[in-house]
Amino acid sequence: MGARWATAPGSLWKYPVLGVGEAPISVTSSPSRSTETFELCVRKVGDVTAALHQLKAGDKVGIRGPFGHGFPIESFRGKDMLFAPGGLGLPPARSLINQVLDERALFGRVIILYGARTPAELLFKDELQRWAERSDVELLLSVDRGDESWTGNVGVITTLFKFISVYPRNTVAITIGPPVMYRFVLMELLGKGISEGNIYISLERRMKCGIGKCGHCQINNVYACQSGPVFSYKELKGLEEAL
Repeated sequence: MGARWATAPGSLWKYPVLGVGEAPISVTSSPSRSTETFELCVRKVGDVTAALHQLKAGDKVGIRGPFGHGFPIESFRGKDMLFAPGGLGLPPARSLINQVLDERALFGRVIILYGARTPAELLFKDELQRWAERSDVELLLSVDRGDESWTGNVGVITTLFKFISVYPRNTVAITIGPPVMYRFVLMELLGKGISEGNIYISLERRMKCGIGKCGHCQINNVYACQSGPVFSYKELKGLEEAL
């Protein structure tokens, strides 16, 4: 592409497919590993993503962005990092996780709790294995429904919290996933004593146009595509229907 991409972890782009439409998709690769390319993880769920899945090497798509604000990683340095992504929340979280791992000496503990519906739906399995093998990463996995090959934890992601302890005054927590997950993960994080200002949530699933015109992501007087999609829980707790 002829340019170096140095966007914040969690940046969100619009990908138009000519003649079909466009969709907002978060970059899953980290700025520390991006040069002329960046990585996406696209699930086939609608017309645009189905069209993206049909594209071949060399085909062209449009790109608009980045939009909104990503994670304020500068304020995270020196902190313990607790990641709790669920399902397709891992791809955008992976951007920040790998940025943290590439700057590993600047952070304290790194804890990753990741849940999916089934073992087959766990994403980036090779990378999960590499994280599990690192002595400076604490990785715990869970699936809602196991199979004959699964020997790990079975249950929703919140069942993993009983296996960890944190130093709440020095911990930043990141959670990304389906909206139904947030309320229960927040209960666990607040129960651990982590402050509301140190809990970060992405509302990227609300985004559509990316420029505050369509109203799809409007929450009261706040537009997720302009003020977010990354918010602290402290910013969101007073916004009705935000979570």
